[in-house]
Amino acid sequence: MIEVPPLWPVVPEIFVLGMACLILVIDLFLTERTRVVTYLLSQATLIVAAFLVGAVYAGDRVYTLGDTFVNDAMATVLKVALLLTTAVVFLYSVDYLRARKLMRGEYFVLGLFGVLGMMVMVSAHNFLTIYLGLELLALSLYAMVALQRDSGEACEAAMKYFVLGALASGMLLYGMSMVYGITGSLDLAEVGTYVSQGSNSGVLVFGLVFIVIGLAFKLGAVPFHMWIPDVYQGAPTSVTLYLGTAPKIAAFAMTIRLLVEGFGGLLGQWQEMLMILAVLSMAIGNVVAIAQQNIKRMLAYSTISHIGFLLLGILAGTPEGYAAGMFYAVTYALMAAGGFGMIILLSRAGFEADRLDDFRGLNERSPWFALMMLLVMFAMAGVPPTVGFYAKLAVLEAVISIDQVWIAIVAVVFSIIGAFYYLRVVKLMYFDKAPDSTPITPATDLRLLLSANGLAVLGLGVFPGTLMAICAAAFGG
Repeated sequence: MIEVPPLWPVVPEIFVLGMACLILVIDLFLTERTRVVTYLLSQATLIVAAFLVGAVYAGDRVYTLGDTFVNDAMATVLKVALLLTTAVVFLYSVDYLRARKLMRGEYFVLGLFGVLGMMVMVSAHNFLTIYLGLELLALSLYAMVALQRDSGEACEAAMKYFVLGALASGMLLYGMSMVYGITGSLDLAEVGTYVSQGSNSGVLVFGLVFIVIGLAFKLGAVPFHMWIPDVYQGAPTSVTLYLGTAPKIAAFAMTIRLLVEGFGGLLGQWQEMLMILAVLSMAIGNVVAIAQQNIKRMLAYSTISHIGFLLLGILAGTPEGYAAGMFYAVTYALMAAGGFGMIILLSRAGFEADRLDDFRGLNERSPWFALMMLLVMFAMAGVPPTVGFYAKLAVLEAVISIDQVWIAIVAVVFSIIGAFYYLRVVKLMYFDKAPDSTPITPATDLRLLLSANGLAVLGLGVFPGTLMAICAAAFGG
């Protein structure tokens, strides 16, 4: 008799899949005026899915679907984080899409399928499951970047993203095939057991190299970062907002699953690789960002530098380091949402506020939103008492605890260099004359969300204990 695996751990994923398909069908019968129904159903899907994620968590690790899917504390925390982050992204995006006549069901349906891919990545316990979730997310993102079909810049960005993304997927799949060839298994636990027995053959290490390269592409770490600035700049800002937030949380989870659970026995090897990637990312990201005049491109290089910090937490190889990395991933998504949300606030039909000059004199036009942008920029720069300071401090503590003081010093130096371009935005807002003195009058929901976003960046910096405790508990801390 065939034993049916328990499906309750997969209920949130099944729900998101079912709703995405249902919304796709419903959207066919909606007009431009009634398309808000698609948006509302998408938001309801994300909120209910977040509730279901918490409801199905049993308090310990549960495997299902032939041990290819795991539900544990880390998966629960990260799924709730990425679902709520995506809900915030959709709320930011709705007015932007409406103003540009992009208020089509494709954005929200593709966003939900991307969320489904991220949820699968977070809970994957098998090479094939990881690849399935990754490709579902990637295919959704390729289409979303090209959403504005009459924009040559968006289509060019989508094509570049597709080609480089396919190359990265090939690298990752090639590495997985080599590991399968030497271990005879696709299960992360079995691969981890094989590696921990000391069977460090050259083929296994070679496969690990390709897997790390694939992960670096997906994360956007130097020297595999070339797609990020072009895609961030070329895509519609609502898509850039989506791309720059929740997928970073999923990429962190995928890195933990592959390197920690699958290749924990080769810690020394992948630790050295991540050190190189982290230092290069912090160096190139912070230095090149100084030369940018397009704020979306500047935030793209900022993302690269933050990925460097995120990798520091993982390469520490300790539960404290993983918890610090998780804290960094979640709070960075919050900071990035605030930064791109401000660009959406200042944009209007026919005008993208994506130049640094567009932020000149913002304090004259709206002191409150200038303050919110100041908090976001200070958080990204790591200025106390914002959450960015605590996130960087936690990561540096994890690195110092493994006696890698030199890399902590390097991180601090490049963080100080990076503060320049964040403070430049603050200088433009407060000390330059506004070319346009028109008052900013956003919709109430956007006003409230941006205010909450900015205050959350400050509040989590003053009171980081609860979120940090949740992250530590996810890794048994």
